Amino acid sequence: MDCRSSSGQVFKNELKVETLFPEDDITLYQQTAKMRVAALGLDVGSKRIGVAGCDGLGLIATGITTIWRSSFQEDIAQLTQIIAEREVEILVIGLPYTMDGKIGSQAKQVQKFARRVAAEIALPIEYVDERLTSYAAEQMMKDANISVSQNKATIDRIAAAVILQQWLDEKQVIGS
Repeated sequence: MDCRSSSGQVFKNELKVETLFPEDDITLYQQTAKMRVAALGLDVGSKRIGVAGCDGLGLIATGITTIWRSSFQEDIAQLTQIIAEREVEILVIGLPYTMDGKIGSQAKQVQKFARRVAAEIALPIEYVDERLTSYAAEQMMKDANISVSQNKATIDRIAAAVILQQWLDEKQVIGS
């Protein structure tokens, strides 16, 4: 295509295309796009289950919801719905070790629940040490001036996000 300047001079207009990313970055982007992360983090308690999800690249965990437990079948129904909506491929469950690193009665209850969930849903499960995640969640809420006593379900959801974020961070370190 020819262009004319204001003085009438004719210039050849050559189309020059530059990519926004060097070729190596495009290849990395394409590889990363294929490695979609579809994980769900769970903070399992006797009254509630905090649920968290992550972005497709597996960088950021976010609390999604809190399931109020009524029966195992109802828990499974709600989890199945979330799993289908988010196309989840793995469950990351917080395991409440005792402060000295042993598996206590609460951790055994979580493992029992996790085995039953795995049998019903047929997804792989990984455990994450969840010691102090609820404490960390409470501290985040206090820092944001949110009442801890009136928002127990929010604590569970945030704790699930902390659990999932730990897992995501660990996977990034291993993968790099």
